[in-house]
Amino acid sequence: MSTIQSTRLNLYLDCCLRDIKPQSEGVLLITEYLKSNGLSLSVAPATSDSAVSKYLPVSNPGECFWQSEKHRLHDHRSTGELPTHSDVVIVGAGYAGVSTAYHLINAGGDSIKSITIIEARGACSGATGRNGGHMRPDLYGHIPTYVERGGPRAGAEIAEFEIAHVREIKKIIEKENIDCDFSLCRTVDVWCNEEMAKKAKAVYDQMVKNNFEYMDDVIFHTGKEVDGICGVKGAKACASYTAGSMWPYKFILGLLEILLPTGKVNLQTNTPVTSVSSDPNGGFIVDTSRGKTHASKIVYANNAYISSLLPEYNKNIVPCKGICCRITVPEGTTAPLLNNTYINRTADNTLSYLIPRADGSIIVGGASSKFRPHKDQWYNNVDDSVLIDSAKDYYENYMQETYRGWENSGAKVDNIWTGVMGYSYDSNPHVGEIPGKPNQFVIAGFNGHGMPVIWLSGKAIAKMVSEDVSFEQTGVPRLFKTTQERVDRAKNGTEEQGDILGTGNQKATKQ
Repeated sequence: MSTIQSTRLNLYLDCCLRDIKPQSEGVLLITEYLKSNGLSLSVAPATSDSAVSKYLPVSNPGECFWQSEKHRLHDHRSTGELPTHSDVVIVGAGYAGVSTAYHLINAGGDSIKSITIIEARGACSGATGRNGGHMRPDLYGHIPTYVERGGPRAGAEIAEFEIAHVREIKKIIEKENIDCDFSLCRTVDVWCNEEMAKKAKAVYDQMVKNNFEYMDDVIFHTGKEVDGICGVKGAKACASYTAGSMWPYKFILGLLEILLPTGKVNLQTNTPVTSVSSDPNGGFIVDTSRGKTHASKIVYANNAYISSLLPEYNKNIVPCKGICCRITVPEGTTAPLLNNTYINRTADNTLSYLIPRADGSIIVGGASSKFRPHKDQWYNNVDDSVLIDSAKDYYENYMQETYRGWENSGAKVDNIWTGVMGYSYDSNPHVGEIPGKPNQFVIAGFNGHGMPVIWLSGKAIAKMVSEDVSFEQTGVPRLFKTTQERVDRAKNGTEEQGDILGTGNQKATKQ
């Protein structure tokens, strides 16, 4: 009997016997029979619905502007049933999963002949499909922390990696002719708090002193004319550099439109994966709400929901809710022009990210300082059907109060929503082969900053999957590598010692 045939038999029997005790008489008789024929049987224990559902997406996410017009592939299933076997199963049809699939198809050669992408809800219905549309590298905001923890070169690696995304995304959108409103622009960081402005200038000066070449693109302004330069009332300092904005949902669905006709990619939406187990005959059995399938290799690209399948990441990657909205002006009026994207920090240090759209509307979100004290509303919470109560009204008069020239615009919130992000214990994504689990890979934990990080991380995962190269050969920043040390640091540390809720005083070893 072939490996595939024996796998099919195992899948069938496992499905039939999943809720029977492994040591029951019936299972023992069948096991003995299979052994006599050179086969084996693995019976998975019944799964606790409550344990699984805690980290699975809710089925009724709130309305979101980006997904107001569902793409024809949103609820697509390539086949009526799950494939029996795939070379690679990717869990998650968002930015990370689709990026990995794209690179496997375009650079994987003949080593990967079949890929199944399994998504719990609709395609790109998670964080990427509900974010702020901001393709903004972080050139100095968090870089000092990375320098402290990993050394100057490690910090520069991350900034350069993020900068490369702006170029690469522009290139792929033009190459594939994807209609997703991509715009290359300047992004403006604004500080309205005098003390924070001085600290930001000190960080800027230190980054320049480190001779990081990418800082040549940054222009920093201080002084009385700052609010006139950036257009933000009460600004004490501002900095600008190259970034971009886009319609992320359209980008990901545009990629899927390219992938599915290759015949190598099978998309299965509205199919939560409930468990993954090793097959005694090789590979893995993937259990879903619609049955089982077999894979030679697994890529976990389900970000905030990673703990539903990988409990070792329970404290490493935590689902955290954020808030975002679309602001419009009354019909028949013209919105004041904004040419740049923004990161605004108010006098009380409340941060918001913002992009202007060609139709005159504004996408803005953030305000985490307003809901941070209300931990139950956002931390370890996967319910994106419910708004964050303590911040839901924050943006009502935001444009009038923040920007010069918007006072009489009549701007108001047209649509507001939440999204669930995967925040990591040490502020770095987890990318690479899972420690102690050969042929299983993770690409998750992007801290609400995945747009300038995920595309090339997906390329790296594809290279590791198809070519069996090491993480170090991929070009991904060293601090992003998922390691047993990082897993254990979060597992054994307290929430207060991590970056999400606390001081982050458990430092990584410098490299």
